Amino acid sequence: MNAPPRPFEAASGVEPDGRKTMKVLTAKRETLEAIKPFQLVKYLALSSLMVILVSTVLISGFISQRAKAILLQKSEQYVLLVAENLNHQVFFQFTLPTLITEGEIRLSRETQYERLDRVVRNTIHGFSVKQVNIYDPEQILTYSTDRERIGSRGDLGEAFQRALRQESVSQLTAEEKTFLGLSWKGGTRQLKTYLPMWEERPMSWKKGKILGVFEITQDVTGDYEIIHRFQWIVVVSFLVFVGILFVTILIIAKRAEKIIAARAKERNRLEQQLHQAERLAALGEMIAGVSHEIRNPLGIIRSTAELLHGRIENERQKMLTSIIVEEATRLNDILTEFLDFARPRSLRPSQCRIEDVVERNLKVLETECERLGVRVERTYQTGSYTFDADRDLLYRALVNLFANALQAMPEGGTLHVRTSILNGKVGPTHVELRIEDTGHGIAPDICKKIFNPFFTTREKGTGLGLAIVQNIIDIHNGEIEVSSRPGEGTAMIIRLPLHQPMIESDEEATG
Repeated sequence: MNAPPRPFEAASGVEPDGRKTMKVLTAKRETLEAIKPFQLVKYLALSSLMVILVSTVLISGFISQRAKAILLQKSEQYVLLVAENLNHQVFFQFTLPTLITEGEIRLSRETQYERLDRVVRNTIHGFSVKQVNIYDPEQILTYSTDRERIGSRGDLGEAFQRALRQESVSQLTAEEKTFLGLSWKGGTRQLKTYLPMWEERPMSWKKGKILGVFEITQDVTGDYEIIHRFQWIVVVSFLVFVGILFVTILIIAKRAEKIIAARAKERNRLEQQLHQAERLAALGEMIAGVSHEIRNPLGIIRSTAELLHGRIENERQKMLTSIIVEEATRLNDILTEFLDFARPRSLRPSQCRIEDVVERNLKVLETECERLGVRVERTYQTGSYTFDADRDLLYRALVNLFANALQAMPEGGTLHVRTSILNGKVGPTHVELRIEDTGHGIAPDICKKIFNPFFTTREKGTGLGLAIVQNIIDIHNGEIEVSSRPGEGTAMIIRLPLHQPMIESDEEATG
């Protein structure tokens, strides 16, 4: 069976699909559990805002009703003063002089009506009184500022009877509709007050005989409109405040959800890396032990074969011994890869330029590129920036990546190498290297496995090349990712920090 055009190495220890699904579900559950507190806060905030809104409407309605009650009380007190003054003026400026001069009161006479009308209008002038009616004890309208109604009989009911008993009674007529104490339709509002009209006694505070009833009408529409506007200003102001507060809480909650989800995702990724590291550590110990046990007898086999190869003269036997030496050497190289993967590496960073390490690799591969017909394109954009890295380890990692790129283009193509500087919030933070080929690309299901140990699509190979690359990038505190589509080529992207934490800590300790 022929190998795929782009051989990559990854792990054979791939977990079953069911276990992968469980991991995905666990990650989602952890993310949802992390977000739940903020969702609860959002719901509580919404409930609180609704309570505030309803409370605001109720309080506004209460304030409005209270203001109306106070206005009604003040209006009643105001009309009492007007009525006392009116009663005094009518009695001393009209009733008494008319009785003295004419002996009787007949408002049907034009002169008497005009005199009384003049007294009434002079008295209420400057006051917010719309109309004044005077009824006799039989509810006959004897005087009115609306002359056409004079002589008609009223139907005032209990209010009239209470006024005859020397009580004051007020009735508010309004064209409005209310909801929870809030009036939402304006209209004319009149306050009608019924007060007794009595006989004045000079030099005495006592009231005399009840002569009739005053009906004084006040137009309080303007006052109620002020209250109406005030209550809606309060409601609208609180609605705007609650809306702004709610939008603010929503924005904060959304932002918090994103932060928590990102942290949960990062925690899940770190946990997976930890589990993978634990598995690889155990696997590495086993590989190191087995490799050492195999390497010793393998060395004896190889040296013995070389010794025999030098002593025998039969060409057929020499061919057999050379095969033994060749295969022993290949097996020794495989064991070396196993040990490179298994043995712990210590990072020895120094200041270097990424382009220098890349050029070192490309110089070694120059002959192979010419043989395959691969054109190398360079785009270097790091300028004079240097970063902390172990040159030898980084060189070893790039050897594997460039070798894979060339193997993906057996019939020639273009190898594009790009370098750039990635800026963070406070300045340059990472150097990025992109190795792009124009090969056949990698299938999506293969992309997920290429960095796993012992996974390979080649007929010959240990499947440790890219696993070793990832380990080298990891100990540099960097990251590597693959971007590929079948038929469109593959890009390997490496990002490395400009400064290693261990270097910074050493410098701080020295300082």
